Amino acid sequence: MMVTLPNVAVLLAAYQGIRWIAEQVDSILLQRNVSVTLFISVDACSESGIEDGTLAWCQNLANTHENVHLLPYGERFGGAGANFFRLLTDVDFSKFDAISLADQDDIWLDTKLEHACQCIRDGLCLVYSSNVMAFWPDGRRQLVKKSYPQRRYDHFFEAAGPGCTYVLDQSVAQPLQRFLRERREHLNKVALHDWLIYAYCRQQGIAWFIDEQSTLHYRQHAANQVGVNEGISAYKKRLKQVASKYYRGQIEEICALVAPELTPKLQSFGFRLSNALQCRRRPRDRFALLVMFLLCIY
Repeated sequence: MMVTLPNVAVLLAAYQGIRWIAEQVDSILLQRNVSVTLFISVDACSESGIEDGTLAWCQNLANTHENVHLLPYGERFGGAGANFFRLLTDVDFSKFDAISLADQDDIWLDTKLEHACQCIRDGLCLVYSSNVMAFWPDGRRQLVKKSYPQRRYDHFFEAAGPGCTYVLDQSVAQPLQRFLRERREHLNKVALHDWLIYAYCRQQGIAWFIDEQSTLHYRQHAANQVGVNEGISAYKKRLKQVASKYYRGQIEEICALVAPELTPKLQSFGFRLSNALQCRRRPRDRFALLVMFLLCIY
């Protein structure tokens, strides 16, 4: 009996990535036991910037591969989030079984999509994400764990993990696309697309599985927009975001989009304090947030 392979659309946001993009794309196109169609959106350089060859490389790839499509070039997005929102709103999802997101600089295990699609087919979830194995140019490697148990309100306070691990069933991807299109003018207020996707899905009651298994090598370098949030410098950066109210602002913007009726509660000191341990997944993050609430740092 002939087995129909899952048909997966992979959305890749690129910007000045010529050093890494070939290795990433190879790992996508060599995925086992799935049919992949790759859609690439290249963020335009600023007026004073010089394009590093990423655009020409992607154009050549699209010209030589029937399953690779380059979206029209010219818009300056200014960040990966806005670039992904462009992909999520502009690509036609109707012919695909699942939708996946990809950064330009990682390396996927060749079973990444096969494993995610099998989890969805088995009824474990409708959206899949996973831990990742971070790696550095000096050879260091570190498992980045995101698979702590989900909490009632964690989706308002953090993403499920790196968006490059996300795989969405078509039954989720199409309503998500409609949701984003209807709110297109408000998306520029949200910096992180993966956080908004997680918040939307969880608030809709959609089954989301965060796998303990790592499905990709998560490259760390000076140009990472987010990267691994570990170490003294990462904690200083996060404390600065909290102190400047940036973090709170993002929480309130995301809540306003996915659950506006809950905005007054999230703005309430009493509600935050009584639910502090339901706002993050990792134990030490839950207690750190509780302390921030108590000290009114948040």
